[in-house]
Amino acid sequence: MSTALPLLRRRPGRVALVLFAAGAVIVGAAAVVVAVSPGSSREQLIAERSAEVMPFDLAATTHTFEPTSDGGLQTVVADDPTDRRQIDLIQQHMRDEAAAFGRGEFGDPAQIHGAEMPGLATLRAGFARLNVTFGTRADGGELRYRTDDPAVLDALHDWFAAQTSDHQGHAG
Repeated sequence: MSTALPLLRRRPGRVALVLFAAGAVIVGAAAVVVAVSPGSSREQLIAERSAEVMPFDLAATTHTFEPTSDGGLQTVVADDPTDRRQIDLIQQHMRDEAAAFGRGEFGDPAQIHGAEMPGLATLRAGFARLNVTFGTRADGGELRYRTDDPAVLDALHDWFAAQTSDHQGHAG
């Protein structure tokens, strides 16, 4: 006769504990499989995070990040140049971002791309040496960045490269 069965009869709380622990291990393993499943990509993660931050439809827009000798030009345009709703949302968001960046607030890009994205810490620390201006376009909006600080310029270019890489199919 097995000795395990009498032990389980005498300790029903232990059975519940063992079953609970086994269930937790199974659920935890399933969560890990979902977190690293092949269908989950950096681009998909960026799209999901972007939807939380940007009011316009990422799939209906194109983003460009062009480094220049004194800073850079970031544009967001509606893929359909007659889509007034997307264009208005782009312009309002970019206007708000220009104001935030002027205060050293880079929380939206950090939420989308991660707090450790290249260049971000230097941009936050050096925001007073970075001029960011918003401009409208018929199909969207643009942010022009200018600095005469070489460290801020390098950080901006690194930051642009990180965004271009992350936005992949939505970057022009």
